[in-house]
Amino acid sequence: MSVSYNKLLKLLIDKNMMKGELYKAASVGPSSLAKMKNGENGNTDLLVMFCRELGGEPGGIMELSPDNQQKMKVR
Repeated sequence: MSVSYNKLLKLLIDKNMMKGELYKAASVGPSSLAKMKNGENGNTDLLVMFCRELGGEPGGIMELSPDNQQKMKVR
């Protein structure tokens, strides 16, 4: 499974909020959001801070998608 944070970026656009404003509000550095934008794993505490600032739940800022590279075999 891979993680996509496209919902977070869309939410920022919908709320007319700049990424820099989110950094300041959540007290995090820009590298954290850059990692998420590139689909890298995010820290759970960071997700909670973003949800708190944006007034939502984790499912509102991220989604899981099947990764064709990693298929799990169930016996």
